[in-house]
Amino acid sequence: MKNIGVLRYFSLLLWAFSLFNSTLYAQDKPKPIINASLEGVVLDSLTQQPIEGVTIQLDAVTHAVKTDQDGRFQFVTGQKLPFTIKLSFLGYKTKNLVVDVSPTAILLSPSSEDLDEVVVVGYGTQRRRDLTGAVGSVPESFLKQKVSSVDQSLKGAVSGVQVTQTSGQPGAGVSIRVRGGASIQGGNEPLYVIDGFPVYNQSESTGVNSGTPINPLASINPNDIESIEVLKDAAATAIYGSRGANGVVIISTKKGRAGRVQLNYDGSKGWQSVVKQIDALDAQSFARLRNETLYDTNPSKGKYQYLSEEQISHLGEGTNWQNEAFRVGEVQNHQLSLTGGAERIQYYLGANYLNQEGVVVNTDFRRLGFRSNLHAKPFERLDVSANLTINKTNSQIAPTGIINSLLIMPPTATIYEADGSYTLRNPFENIFANPIATLLETVNESNNLRVLGTAYAQYELLKGLSAKVLFGVDLSNRNDKYYLPSYIYEGSGSRGTANLGNLENQAWLNENTLTYSKSFGQHDLNVLLGFTQQESSTSLFNAGASSFVTDELLYNSLQSGSVLIRPNSDAYDWVLHSLLSRINYNYANKYYVSASIRRDGSSRFGSANKWGNFPSLAFSWRASKEDFFTGLLPTINDLKVRASFGATGNQEIGQYQSLATLYALNYYFGNAVQTGFASQRVPNAELGWETTYQYDAGIDLAFLQNRIQISADYYYKRTKDLLLSVEIPWTSGYATSLQNFGSVSNKGVELSIKTKNVQGAFNWDSDFNISFNRNRVLSIGDGSDRYINGNYLIAVGEPLGTFYGTVTDGILQLGEEATKGVYTGNPNPKAGDRLYKDIDGDGKFSTANDRTIIGNAQPDFIFGFSNNLSYQGFDLSFLIQGTVGNQILNINRQNLEMFTGQQNASIDALDRWTPENPTQVYPRAKLDPAPIFSDRFVESGTFVRLANLRFAYSLPKTWLSSAHLNQAEVYFIGQNLLTLTNYRGFDPEVTSGSNVQIGTDAGIYPVAKTLSLGLSLTF
Repeated sequence: MKNIGVLRYFSLLLWAFSLFNSTLYAQDKPKPIINASLEGVVLDSLTQQPIEGVTIQLDAVTHAVKTDQDGRFQFVTGQKLPFTIKLSFLGYKTKNLVVDVSPTAILLSPSSEDLDEVVVVGYGTQRRRDLTGAVGSVPESFLKQKVSSVDQSLKGAVSGVQVTQTSGQPGAGVSIRVRGGASIQGGNEPLYVIDGFPVYNQSESTGVNSGTPINPLASINPNDIESIEVLKDAAATAIYGSRGANGVVIISTKKGRAGRVQLNYDGSKGWQSVVKQIDALDAQSFARLRNETLYDTNPSKGKYQYLSEEQISHLGEGTNWQNEAFRVGEVQNHQLSLTGGAERIQYYLGANYLNQEGVVVNTDFRRLGFRSNLHAKPFERLDVSANLTINKTNSQIAPTGIINSLLIMPPTATIYEADGSYTLRNPFENIFANPIATLLETVNESNNLRVLGTAYAQYELLKGLSAKVLFGVDLSNRNDKYYLPSYIYEGSGSRGTANLGNLENQAWLNENTLTYSKSFGQHDLNVLLGFTQQESSTSLFNAGASSFVTDELLYNSLQSGSVLIRPNSDAYDWVLHSLLSRINYNYANKYYVSASIRRDGSSRFGSANKWGNFPSLAFSWRASKEDFFTGLLPTINDLKVRASFGATGNQEIGQYQSLATLYALNYYFGNAVQTGFASQRVPNAELGWETTYQYDAGIDLAFLQNRIQISADYYYKRTKDLLLSVEIPWTSGYATSLQNFGSVSNKGVELSIKTKNVQGAFNWDSDFNISFNRNRVLSIGDGSDRYINGNYLIAVGEPLGTFYGTVTDGILQLGEEATKGVYTGNPNPKAGDRLYKDIDGDGKFSTANDRTIIGNAQPDFIFGFSNNLSYQGFDLSFLIQGTVGNQILNINRQNLEMFTGQQNASIDALDRWTPENPTQVYPRAKLDPAPIFSDRFVESGTFVRLANLRFAYSLPKTWLSSAHLNQAEVYFIGQNLLTLTNYRGFDPEVTSGSNVQIGTDAGIYPVAKTLSLGLSLTF
């Protein structure tokens, strides 16, 4: 009933806006002085299809009209035939012609290039041909993908942008690196600017949920996105100052257009499944492995200490835990939008519902959202706009470690006991819970309500001089709920545990800018001045209880738990004030200069370093505009050379890091528990920004009537004053202090090629990009050149993500115990133990002294190749993307190759060492649960993937008129359909999301293959 109410309310809202639009349209319609009119239709000269949205303007008249969905237009004017008119539309050549008959048919020719395309840059727009910086645009076909969050649309879309899954869970996030990562402890993700509001995509925890956090960008509906631009070099990002070091992603949502009202429905239903499973032992093979490990530990008890061979023969396959947990999940996506307007006001309304079932049981993501965009020009000099989105999300999250548990749970264990209760845990020595019980019975919910909106007014003070004032808010309220029932292993000891958490974030933005544009002769000048301020405040609270009489109430009655979990609350905020300026100048559309500077003041840094300056300078030369060029290279239509330099910053370190903050603690005094405070960190008044200096040289080339467009860039980035926790003397009372030490570099080459291969009744366009990046640590502090972080090494001269471990050297064979046994690391070596290389040359092996560099998670290059083909209503688009040269630390494989008999093992255990099978690859079975990290578990992460395929058919308009439809399209979408890789894990496109420990696969939720069918209708 609630859903019916929502639909009814939305229907009334659509009707009201339609009535409002038609009234305005009628009011704006010009009254003719005499009865003179011009009617016509505008068609594509190649396809003969009508073109919607073409602007037609009469000579010497400011008023203009646009073509409707059928390409038709009408003028009513006081002029008489013949008319001189001008037609313009993005992607087509502007046309001027004299019309002496009405009605008339006009053909527009495609421009075959997008150099005149207007792209969104920081605090403004520019024609693509006028850009001096490195700016990449996400192709329109990428925005048609069915993804849960907008950042997933960037995969393979733009050169220099690496997108890697941190989890395949519905609503989970991705890790994005624009021209490599540079920070070790600070943020490495780009800044997102959504309709003018800057957002750093970082999930904050309430301390309640277990598992991968939900991506905050998943609260933004991808169906509402009109365009995405990626600012990469300093010339483009320096205008964002202290937040531009990791690149800037500018997201613009759909706007209304003047003309007839359009109502659009787009709905799809899909099915998701895991791409592959990991082959593990069945019950019979596992039982034999366990017998072998027990015999190795105590041979006196015989070879059948677990089960006899007769008992093993009756086991069958046992429990396949992956089959029990993985499912085919359904995905539904429904979008309803209304757009229209008159000359002075345009609007866009949209509503979306997404319901995505994960490929793991009881993991889901749902989103219900509403968007309203309004633009009006009430007076000739005044523009006003308002953009608002409201989204409600609900997620059931897979608990931490659940994928690893599915792999290692013994197949001889059952999900249920004979009495129907859950089997609590692994029945052997290693203690871990029944993963199916954990998945089905744990309540692990996250619910979020987010309101994001901006509104601005822009007034032309004088000719060419405009003032703009923008206000924005980003409000979110997250409620997390967690309950462990008493009848599963994790909750049995506490007799049930419940936790509730709430996190509220309120951010507001104010931008005040002056823009002056002037053209005189062959000179074009654009000047921007501005002052901005942004503030954010966050508060969180969590509480819990355990030892419940009943599990029926879940988390809804904390007071009924006899043991209260200590509550926790916190609050923090930050402020950023900025002054900014930019000058763009070009002479004769040949010589371009752009300079900008931003001065930021941030509350996050020390009192002596709160303000920072971030300048940039860029030049470009359009050689193709020179008089000598045409005769020299007549086939080249456009050639531009670019160069830029600038500085940007990184402030993503959290709050109050420069201050001597306190934390609460309990202590005993006077035979009672007292509460006091202790100092948390040493203050650092000098703490400042990480600063990235970037050089960029690029070339943009178009030839063969602009059908081939090439853009190439070389860049060098050096990030200095890294924010690092530096060791300080223990006499200070602290172990470390956050200071500005060290530097990291990234340098690379990017290439992008866009081609229009075939044009006519059959069209074929391609877009290829490839990127090479080399990351290096230049310094890491005062007097240090390396330090170890788990399985990783951070060392001067090496890239971040360097694996540091032992090197395997075969298997110890019979008769080699006395000579090679010292290289096993075991005090009592046996044949079948794994051998390791003696790195330090001391004549023996130890994990402490014999480690070396064994791989790196940085790729040699990444690429994306998309194609769009169309013919008589049929459209086909597909994306092939890949990563080459990187390695992945496969923790799952390390766990599955221990052969302990305490947990399940890889299918490779069938080829383990025995006296009858003296392999040099797999060790013997032994009851030793301590793994040694080695090159054995560092695998190639190279892959090539058919990431997205979309096939659509648009029904002929002659079929639709009786149904009052302007357009109807049916489509099929496939995602992750085919992956070519040697990686043995679930999926090679995986990372932990850590700055340092990148490329680690530690039981990450698998990425899914998706098949969807959809229908799009326009009324």
